[in-house]
Amino acid sequence: MSDEEWRWAYDPDRDHVVTGLPDVVVAMVEKAAGDLAELGKLGIDVTDIGEGPSHGRPGGMRRLPLSPNGWVYVLPLPRRRLVVVVRVIPPFEFL
Repeated sequence: MSDEEWRWAYDPDRDHVVTGLPDVVVAMVEKAAGDLAELGKLGIDVTDIGEGPSHGRPGGMRRLPLSPNGWVYVLPLPRRRLVVVVRVIPPFEFL
């Protein structure tokens, strides 16, 4: 494993994932991704945060809440020490 710090990124890029969303929603997404990367730096298993493909099992795409009625899909990659943001469903008030 490398000595590289945990980080986060958009996949495939920022424009594809958050273009057209209000700045407040983008800020919520980036805070959630940054928080996951910080937890990874602390040694916490971020593959088990949020809802995943199999209830109660870590790994795979995770769904994290944004505000009370929106969410963001992330894919934690522990070997690369990377949290990938792949899709955002904004809260209803921002649709």
